[in-house]
Amino acid sequence: MPASTMNAVIAAMRFGFAPAPGELATIARDPRGWVTTQLGRKAELPPGDLPASQVSVALMLEARKEKQERPEIQRRIRQTYLGEIDARMRAAILGETPLLERLTQFWSNHFTVSGMRPFVRGFTGAFEREAIRPHVTGRFADMLLAVTKHPAMLLYLDNAQSMGPDSMVGLRRNKGINENLGRELLELHTLGVDGGYTQADVVALARILTGWSITRLDHPDPGSFHYYPALHEPGPNTLLGRVYRDHEIETGESALRDLAVHPATARHVATQLARHFIADVPPVDAVQRVARVFRDTGGDLHQVTLAVVREEAAWREPFAKVRAPTDLVIAAYRVLGTAPAADRAFRMLKMLDQPPFFAPSPAGWPDVAAQWISPESVLRRTEWCQTFAEGLDDPPDPVDIMNAAFGDVLPEETHQAVRRAPSKRAGLALLLASPQFQRR
Repeated sequence: MPASTMNAVIAAMRFGFAPAPGELATIARDPRGWVTTQLGRKAELPPGDLPASQVSVALMLEARKEKQERPEIQRRIRQTYLGEIDARMRAAILGETPLLERLTQFWSNHFTVSGMRPFVRGFTGAFEREAIRPHVTGRFADMLLAVTKHPAMLLYLDNAQSMGPDSMVGLRRNKGINENLGRELLELHTLGVDGGYTQADVVALARILTGWSITRLDHPDPGSFHYYPALHEPGPNTLLGRVYRDHEIETGESALRDLAVHPATARHVATQLARHFIADVPPVDAVQRVARVFRDTGGDLHQVTLAVVREEAAWREPFAKVRAPTDLVIAAYRVLGTAPAADRAFRMLKMLDQPPFFAPSPAGWPDVAAQWISPESVLRRTEWCQTFAEGLDDPPDPVDIMNAAFGDVLPEETHQAVRRAPSKRAGLALLLASPQFQRR
């Protein structure tokens, strides 16, 4: 088997989703170049009529004010949600920069905002478009600031109504700080659970970020980020041993930029990236090298991603990672060269227990095999492969799909099973259910 073919499969499956029709031969000419060239481009969505988050936030605020969700508001939220699914799926399935789409979904999961909290359902997709997508090859600090200031995050983690107990409003209402955003910023988004912070640091960051909220309906620009001095807790705070004097919003921005380049953040981010692109338990030396690039470049995600791509461990073992359901559905459609309707994509992903923008907690969807291959999950995957194949009006020849997607890298038993299938649909279902297609 030519090494270039195997490397092309790894490039297409691990750093993208799967090769589009006719794409494998192109990738095989320079697999690593195919991956790295994408980093010089922008992660752009197909043209669509998707509302800015500000519009959807204002709609939510209006519904809250009326203490009911009118059928018209519910319809608009559902329409927007399906539109976001459609744009996201089409970009990954039909786009020419699958690495950037994978990175967008990776970082969106890292900075999870989930529709499990109903009041953010209308703008979870806008959060990904506005705060994540523009920064996947930029600086981590810029993404962190964009994420933390986004109305979706401020509402999801309850900072929009957090107020200092000694602030003007806090003294009047006898209310205090909400620690959710401060805690998740340290535990999940930057330093990591073993990053050396304490509960006192959580409280300090939460105090620093009081006043970071969204504009109300009576504001001329409702639904956008806004800093309210009257909610801000006055006074200095000590975060990770450093004293931050109170310069209101600038203090929060300074604290976030410091967290973005902290050595623990470099280690945490490097571990997450290596886990996603190399193995569930990534090599320690690979993590260390990627973390070093993160530190040396100040969190330049272009260079950090290049460091991951250049790790030999990422190319050594094919099919090392189990596909999450979203990954599986995208790959299945990408090898066919067609995208599903949004409502069909939603039903499929719900069937596989990964509905879009509905992660179970702020920690996001798991990125290890054990969470996706329980006996029940494997059964659902098998059923989905059959359902997918049966739902095609004009199924392609599965042998052609197999050869176009994998070249000659599949074991003989998989080849024989697909070739001997009694029908095109059965052959395609067998291919999708094969251990090699279920992994990347």
